Amino acid sequence: MPSEVAVAKKKLKNPPLDIRIIGDRVLRQPAKRVAKIDSEIRQLVREMLQTMYSADGIGLAAPQVAVQKQLIVIDCEPDNAANPPLVLINPTIKKLSRDMCVDQEGCLSIPNVYLDVKRPEVVEVAYKDEYGRPQTLMATELLSRCIQHEIDHLNGVLFVDRVENTLALTTELSKYGFSSMNVKPIA
Repeated sequence: MPSEVAVAKKKLKNPPLDIRIIGDRVLRQPAKRVAKIDSEIRQLVREMLQTMYSADGIGLAAPQVAVQKQLIVIDCEPDNAANPPLVLINPTIKKLSRDMCVDQEGCLSIPNVYLDVKRPEVVEVAYKDEYGRPQTLMATELLSRCIQHEIDHLNGVLFVDRVENTLALTTELSKYGFSSMNVKPIA
């Protein structure tokens, strides 16, 4: 079935949604479950995808555009028109691997800041797609990291909260005019 949420993978001069930046309280509020998956939700998905592509992102969670819903869009191959984006509604992590890996992360809500974050290598996630069908996905590498990063957003957590190197964190944030007071380290 062709996706009703398909959008062109291109930058728009005026993307439909505004991405909130670290320091905005909306980024720290937990998102609510989506009760009904309907044309309104699919329209939000389209607008989130257009906004994500316009900002050169590979993932976007609804709280980043001030919508408190458990909704994520991901596209690890934004330059590949044949690869459809992933839509995760009400995602739940079912399993995380014990094997950890460290890699650099960035975030559309913290522009230009890239830092190392340690996360489980593999994630198994259950979610509903844009039609409300239950899905399960086992993800590795970039997709695994992206899913974990975006699910953090649904819980009011930013990737900088997981950065272990506080010196690098403070240096990078201040370089781009962000305050480390907006970081809430995860114990």
